Amino acid sequence: MNTKIKLIVGFLILSIQLSFAINEFSSKAYNLNIKEFGAIPDGFTDNTKLIQKAIDQCSASGGGTIYFPQGIFMSGTIFIKDNVSLYLAKSSVLKGIAVDSLYPVTSSGKKGFVRIDNVSNVTISGEGTIDGSGDNKNFQKGDDAILRPFLLECLGSENIVVKDVQLQNSAFWTFHIFESDGVRVDGVKIYSHSNFNNDGIDIDAKNVIISNCLIDTDDDALCFKSESKLMCENVVVSNCIFASNCNFIKFGTASYSGFKNIVISNCVLRPASESKFRFWDKNIEGITDKITGISGIALEVVDGGMMDQITINNISMTGVQTPFFMRLGSRKNPTGSLKNILISNIVASTHSKIPSSIVGVPGFCIENVVIRDVIINCQGNGTIEDSNKEVLENESAYPENRMFGNSLPAYGLFVRHAKNIHIDNLQLKLLNTDYRSAIYVEDSNDIKIRSFKADAPAGKKPLIRKLKSSVILLD
Repeated sequence: MNTKIKLIVGFLILSIQLSFAINEFSSKAYNLNIKEFGAIPDGFTDNTKLIQKAIDQCSASGGGTIYFPQGIFMSGTIFIKDNVSLYLAKSSVLKGIAVDSLYPVTSSGKKGFVRIDNVSNVTISGEGTIDGSGDNKNFQKGDDAILRPFLLECLGSENIVVKDVQLQNSAFWTFHIFESDGVRVDGVKIYSHSNFNNDGIDIDAKNVIISNCLIDTDDDALCFKSESKLMCENVVVSNCIFASNCNFIKFGTASYSGFKNIVISNCVLRPASESKFRFWDKNIEGITDKITGISGIALEVVDGGMMDQITINNISMTGVQTPFFMRLGSRKNPTGSLKNILISNIVASTHSKIPSSIVGVPGFCIENVVIRDVIINCQGNGTIEDSNKEVLENESAYPENRMFGNSLPAYGLFVRHAKNIHIDNLQLKLLNTDYRSAIYVEDSNDIKIRSFKADAPAGKKPLIRKLKSSVILLD
């Protein structure tokens, strides 16, 4: 056998050996039906230890997928490990047991049902459901009560995917993404109206993609937070439907480091499906609808930190009291900054006498904001008293659209302590008579308004009212 033939034969033998090695490795991949591990989907049995043992063995074996078939698998806290995927088949439910002792407090000081703590390469997918039993009386501890478990928490982790599953009935926030890097959430359905503080997704992380989700919650549907030294940054949200009895899309309240380089586009905001805890029509003058959310878009920096380079585009909203609310305040830390904001292509219908607002505090202005191509159908009903109302500063108050009262002296837009605000193609339509000006501007400079159309207020009030401000009207 000559040298050339020997090389060819040797190469073929090596290829066959590699092929066997690859097939052998593949055959060892950990793919397990959780029932085969002893889990019982009867809606009663506590499967916590069995599920955790399966996860631990899966990770120790190099990773793989744990399959949950049809049925209700009851459990307490489970910790997902490196390289492990959970797949929930249609009609499968991973359901939390409503016993406090089954949810240990972790090093983060939090409780959670499904935890993704300090790991990488984890996927939760399928058409099944994760249910937190938040409606159980054992979890009904009242508004802001601590140590109720989050439904799903991703803490300090990398390369995480949550896809297609339904998250529901949380005892506290539904999905918390904290200090993590590289998280993708796609096609997820969230429904949480069973308890106080039922947020949808809370993002305090970087390099996050949220897409194609339907989120229907009692509290904030999508909430960006900055509760640590790490910036919440590089986030894309697109093609989602949000429903909420509070804020639909919110930044804050926590803003210790801040928010940067975030894009939200192509989303619909609509009324929540139910409201068990909010009775805005009974508690706030001027609201007649039984179900409304607070602000469609709330941008808040009140705990120091900064907000920079936020783009929000192509949003249609109804069932909101106030389309957008921007607040730079001084609640706990030295005042931060809020700048470089673009809001465009918005269509909204309002359901209160509280207009959109851009409000800083004396000496600290919101700056460099563009509002472009916006149509707002305003409820109106503002009185002469509303038009003459004195608006307090409330520098340290909790930020919310009604922090200055149940009305403001404008029916469309209230601006105070701001500079370099450009408004281009804003249309304000009144559904009812209103004695307030369409736009009110106070202590603000370089306010440019172009292509502005608005219904005239009653009582010969000016269309645009300004105090100690420079407002330039262009064509």
